[in-house]
Amino acid sequence: MEFHLQPHFLVLPYPSQGHINPMINLSNILVSTNPDILVTFLVTQHYFSRTTSNAKPHNITFAAFPDLHLSADTFEATIHAVMTQMEGPLQTLLDRLHPPPTLLICDAFLSWAVALANRRKIPVAAFWTTSTAELWLQYFHLFQRNQLCRQKKLDYIPSTYWIDGSDVPLLDGKNSKILQWAMKSCEWLPKAQYLLLPSIYELESKVVDALKANLSIPIYTIGPSIPYSSVAENSRNPNNNGYMEWLDRQPPNSVLYISHGSYLSISSAQMEEIANALHDGNVRFMWVTREESPKLREICREKKMGLVVAWCDQLRVLLHHAVGGYWTHCGWNSVMEGIFSGVPFLTFPIAMDQPLISRLIVEYWKVGWRVKKDEKMEDLVTRDVIVVLLRKFMDLQSDVGSEIRRRAKELQLMVKLAISENGSSHTNIRAFLNNIVQTGAKRVQVQNA
Repeated sequence: MEFHLQPHFLVLPYPSQGHINPMINLSNILVSTNPDILVTFLVTQHYFSRTTSNAKPHNITFAAFPDLHLSADTFEATIHAVMTQMEGPLQTLLDRLHPPPTLLICDAFLSWAVALANRRKIPVAAFWTTSTAELWLQYFHLFQRNQLCRQKKLDYIPSTYWIDGSDVPLLDGKNSKILQWAMKSCEWLPKAQYLLLPSIYELESKVVDALKANLSIPIYTIGPSIPYSSVAENSRNPNNNGYMEWLDRQPPNSVLYISHGSYLSISSAQMEEIANALHDGNVRFMWVTREESPKLREICREKKMGLVVAWCDQLRVLLHHAVGGYWTHCGWNSVMEGIFSGVPFLTFPIAMDQPLISRLIVEYWKVGWRVKKDEKMEDLVTRDVIVVLLRKFMDLQSDVGSEIRRRAKELQLMVKLAISENGSSHTNIRAFLNNIVQTGAKRVQVQNA
């Protein structure tokens, strides 16, 4: 039987920049791999204009949800709105979308989207937006076994990984409602037809293998979902406000790049302690923050060794030869960009999945050190503690500094091999798309029989 079915993917991220960005990058990767794919990318009106500028291919179009009605501007209120207000607009879109989608790629957290697609007989690929380790923790230990508490260590992958209950902020009583939503997502995860992981198989192989042994749906490691292909297109953005030129004037490996992410932030008191430590340690730095800090501005004026910007093209900055280290909140996308760039880390986790990612960086991948040694993330780390760490970390001649930089380059090579021709991620992306096309062909044959 002759037939033609153009793949049409409806992509639905959780409406937050840290979730939208990797799904935009995934969409770009998919259409560059198979130019016949159409993608409709769905975001709330709030993110619509800034999102449309991040996709280049002509076969990616955008549709906007109404903005969410928040009863309070809090993290928990936002999650509640996402989980209760977005299903209706999605149903309306599905009724009028043409051609109808052949696949829904949705954030794995959006359990209601998996349920809706199942009711409408649309195949679902659940996209997990953080580490595979976090997924294994939530699905196997919290959902299936209800095994973890904040006061004990857990043999996480038997005889391989150990983690502390303190690595799991979801267990904090303040996050109980968020935990309930996370468990609902775990309940619906096996009812998706595919699972996509923005990681590299070689980076988390034991956890990926454990997950495959416990889930019957096809699982593909297709990371990193970062804009690595766009870096080669042009080395300079004329609208970079001078930060690339500032980096050009700095010695190789001399600058500490600092970012605490785009959503959560640290206290003003903690910012002052970090700023004072940078001053006392004579450390060159580039700090991305929207928060105003008089001390930070003063240091930049006084010593001319630092630069503060509200935004930057982070991957280009991390790849710059002047950058010798990355102080990070441990968001997964940021960590993947750091690994792709081959830089070592100073970890400063703030919330959610970040403490576990910090443990992976420090204890298992051995490409960084944790700034905060205690278990209470809200405690202040003083300038005296930070300055000792900064001097040691930025000392390129020390044995420990040389070792983490050597390991960082090894992981960089691992990632670049994974995305190269016949690498693990490259192969998995093609396998996923082939599976979609073959399954779609079978569905058409059944419908036309």
